[in-house]
Amino acid sequence: MLERNHIQTSGFSNIGPEGNRTGFRVRLRQPNYRGTRVSLLEGIDVTVDGERYPSQENRFLIDGREYGHADLDTLIDVRWPVGTTVDVLIDKPGGLEPGVHLVETVVLYRHPYFPPQFRPVPVPDSRHATIVL
Repeated sequence: MLERNHIQTSGFSNIGPEGNRTGFRVRLRQPNYRGTRVSLLEGIDVTVDGERYPSQENRFLIDGREYGHADLDTLIDVRWPVGTTVDVLIDKPGGLEPGVHLVETVVLYRHPYFPPQFRPVPVPDSRHATIVL
């Protein structure tokens, strides 16, 4: 079951084997009232405890496949439907320390029917989430 916030606490975890963490993941549900084509995402910026991880440096796990930021524009046939999640994969040697962290995200949408001066549309969210191990 998806949580009300865009940031899903169930998907906030370290990546890699214990003792050799390579980074962490943040799971997001679709923040729009309808699905969207992934090619209309300008990116997803993540900040954890004040440390910013810009979209250009992150990877995205969408429907079981991993993509880089540069791939987003080309994914015209890939959708992010309502009721599904996307994982933002962030490289950080050692991962995050176990405990509670303040997680903030900004999903940047490119709505083609908005004039260029009003794009991208930022959709922010923040919440506390816990890394268990």
